[in-house]
Amino acid sequence: MKSIGERIKDARKSAGLTQLELAKKTDLSRSYIGDIEKNRYNPSVSTLQLIATATNTPLENLLPSTKTASPKGRGIRIPVLGRVVAGIPIEAVEEILDYEEITPELAATGEFFALKIRGHSMEPRMMEGDVVIVRKQEDVESGDVAIVLVNGNEATVKRVKKQEEGITLIATNTSVYEPHFYSNKEIKNLPVRILGRVVELRGKL
Repeated sequence: MKSIGERIKDARKSAGLTQLELAKKTDLSRSYIGDIEKNRYNPSVSTLQLIATATNTPLENLLPSTKTASPKGRGIRIPVLGRVVAGIPIEAVEEILDYEEITPELAATGEFFALKIRGHSMEPRMMEGDVVIVRKQEDVESGDVAIVLVNGNEATVKRVKKQEEGITLIATNTSVYEPHFYSNKEIKNLPVRILGRVVELRGKL
């Protein structure tokens, strides 16, 4: 089974693109393209979507396969949370719905949890009931899909677009959910906090 990096490299070559050309088409850096092709990073679903579009490749061909789970007993179990709220450390959340396994290789790159998707704002890619694997981190790259906590409310899954004046949180289902901009002042005062980056989607339908 090919790695994500190998699949991305194959898709790029099939499209007849150099790393620099793919970087320009996706607004990613050439060095980042090189790094993910060498499996130095686990690209987010949003990054894979950009690459899929630029190379005219089905997104499913690039997504990590949940059918290639590590041999029984060797996977690392992480909790699937029903929600993430302010004031409760992720490790103290009691609403654990289930557990998912991630590979030891992925687990070695950081701290992870899983979150069950609620609502319809990220359809059609992420459906209600799907599970996303999230790496805990306080910042993400512009264009990444992240778990974001706004004004102390329940955390939400949104694509993050960074600007000098602030950030915009963008739903995939833009016909129903409009993008929401937060100024740098609002980010500090509300606050708006990034809790982690979505690194894998596991569809449950």
